[in-house]
Amino acid sequence: MKKHLMMVLSIGITVTAVAQVKVPAAAKTAFEKAYPGATKVKWNKEGIADTEVSFVHNGKHQSAVYNQAGILQETEETIAVSALPASVTAYLKEHYKGARIAEAAKITKAGGEVNYEAEVNKKDVLFDTNGKFLKEVVEH
Repeated sequence: MKKHLMMVLSIGITVTAVAQVKVPAAAKTAFEKAYPGATKVKWNKEGIADTEVSFVHNGKHQSAVYNQAGILQETEETIAVSALPASVTAYLKEHYKGARIAEAAKITKAGGEVNYEAEVNKKDVLFDTNGKFLKEVVEH
């Protein structure tokens, strides 16, 4: 019984340690300045060195990716499916016949480039500014 309890405690400590993300001070400061009053803030590791923060600001679900120096890399904002460019919805109707678009987002890169993302059949389908297909990413 004592071994079992120790194992459970050990797993709990490991899960807690993994769940905590060390947020670079510069990223946190930049985020707080850009999105005052944001709620439901959740930080995650993004790639090797970047940090992603998911949040609600002005009633919209968004996320932002910052590098270690606190420089914004990209933002993502949930949008209505009807706000996707017509070329995106046309592509999805042709290549994912009968599938429902579960979620749509507008991604803005640091340089101003805009991409669109549509979640279909548990896959993120990415498009460029003009609605041209870029790639499909399977969600985990």
